[in-house]
Amino acid sequence: MVFGQQKIDNLSVEELERVLKIKQREARKERFLRLSATGATRSAALLSTEPITPVAKEKPARPKKPKTLADRLLTLVEVAAVIGLLVILGVSYNNLRSLNREMAAAQTALVAEPPAPVAAAPIQQPSATDPLPFDRLPGGHTSPTSAGGAVPDIPAHLQNWVQPRSTIAPVIEAPEQQAAPGTRIVIPKINVDAPIIEGVTWEDLKKGVGHLPGSANPGERGNLYLAAHNDIFGEIFRYLEKLEPGDRYYIYAGDTKYTYEVREKRIINPTDVEVMLPTTGPVSTLQTCYPYLIDTHRLVVIADLVE
Repeated sequence: MVFGQQKIDNLSVEELERVLKIKQREARKERFLRLSATGATRSAALLSTEPITPVAKEKPARPKKPKTLADRLLTLVEVAAVIGLLVILGVSYNNLRSLNREMAAAQTALVAEPPAPVAAAPIQQPSATDPLPFDRLPGGHTSPTSAGGAVPDIPAHLQNWVQPRSTIAPVIEAPEQQAAPGTRIVIPKINVDAPIIEGVTWEDLKKGVGHLPGSANPGERGNLYLAAHNDIFGEIFRYLEKLEPGDRYYIYAGDTKYTYEVREKRIINPTDVEVMLPTTGPVSTLQTCYPYLIDTHRLVVIADLVE
């Protein structure tokens, strides 16, 4: 009978006695062999009164498995991946530093040679029903963390085609208003105090916040459209997403200060150029890339002139 295959609770008294005798016999045999190996005589080993205590068998040490070629290759791949990640981080950091140096140089040149004052002129804006002369919002670029760093998403020789030109779309007559171009924008909530530059090309946005040519001037009826980067060239609009309806910011035209109050905030596609259309009332639209370091969409904040 194989007792090891049955539970102890299911054995009868006779079976339990037989199991105990078998265990005792095995223990006496183990004691006899052990004492005999130490030099004891056969009689001494048989008649020994040493308590019978089974000796636990030691598990043989498992030999170390030698590393295979696959293991070594896997280790090399892991090391190479870590090194590659460090290289990418280093390149991204250098790209950001280079872009910031370009911005500083552009702003220094702007201070050294300030643009000639632009005389105020009657407003001439495209009608809201006319087609826009461009099909993409300004200021787009690849992520600064990409392998090539931040570069314009429109080639330099084609950037002129995304800038509005008064000769492309018909214009309508509007009441003559005397208003000077914007020179400075201050957004207290996100600690922005930056110059306003005429133009929204790649080179323009290195110097500050770009004013879309043809859009309204501060205080004028129409859409005052301003754009800046959020992750390069000073990250001027880095925290633009924190503005909420009711927040106020200020746009200066020389010494004249205009107050705008945020009405709404949107996340849109780069091709949603309708946000640049003229408006019937005095409105300011702020635009930047979104989300931070990804730049697949655009964030726009629309505000009304309040004073």
